[in-house]
Amino acid sequence: MPLRSSLPAIARTLNPMTALRHIARVALGTALIGAGVSHLTVAREEFRAQVPEFVPLDPDTTVVISGVKEVLLGTLLVFARKRRGLVGWLAALFFVVIFPGNIAQWVHQRDGFGLDTDEKRFVRLFFQPVLVAWALWSTRGGKR
Repeated sequence: MPLRSSLPAIARTLNPMTALRHIARVALGTALIGAGVSHLTVAREEFRAQVPEFVPLDPDTTVVISGVKEVLLGTLLVFARKRRGLVGWLAALFFVVIFPGNIAQWVHQRDGFGLDTDEKRFVRLFFQPVLVAWALWSTRGGKR
């Protein structure tokens, strides 16, 4: 029996780019779920270091709300079958909205997640655009 016929139907229908996007989307979603759960449990204190002073809520409340949103977005990235493009835009928007927290951590020299020097906190800022691009690229549909 040829190998191609023994593959699951879904694997036979995906082109390599679509498969790569699928893997990237599931990886990002899984990472968001993990980060969201850590917001609610073991890393709450660490995440408080990223809450800017201008946020009108208590830092712990902000961390909990953002954690719940991360779990929701991650779940949608992994499991949403329809409207993946919309989910990608929502995830990208989320990464943009939380970016001031990363800036606040750098400007106010707050340690958290091993970011214990100005250089590390500054370099961290450049990863946020990567997350935005990742969310948009991984949820873009293939050619129809």
